[in-house]
Amino acid sequence: MNTITIDYGTLILFLLVLLLIISIFGFVIRKLLGVERKKCFSYTYFNERHKKLDLSVRIVFMILVLISSYYTNYNDTVEIAWYYDLWFIIIVFLVVSEMLRAFMEWRYAENKRAYVATIAEMMFTISIVFLTIKTDFFGLFNT
Repeated sequence: MNTITIDYGTLILFLLVLLLIISIFGFVIRKLLGVERKKCFSYTYFNERHKKLDLSVRIVFMILVLISSYYTNYNDTVEIAWYYDLWFIIIVFLVVSEMLRAFMEWRYAENKRAYVATIAEMMFTISIVFLTIKTDFFGLFNT
């Protein structure tokens, strides 16, 4: 049986570095495109329709998380399908949410290049997360 030894200090430092890289990319891409920087931990809606659509997306994904949790906890099968995994549902939620935001920026924002920055940031973040997962944190934690 393989065991993974994790140094939590190293893990936290690694995640902070990834967050810093993603933030720097967002800053640079928005600077290059001349788009106003997003405020941290805030979400602005362009209109009432955007607010309702975003709320609908969030409710649907919360329901999916609950269904997934129920299914994975009470299913007797040996292996659960990958689309019931919480990480998959969260990634799909983030993509759908950001694509909705990009569409609303394309449609209603004063600076029409804002949606390009949103899509670029989303693609970069997904790439970094996928690369991190597929390389086992770049080989940082060996089994």
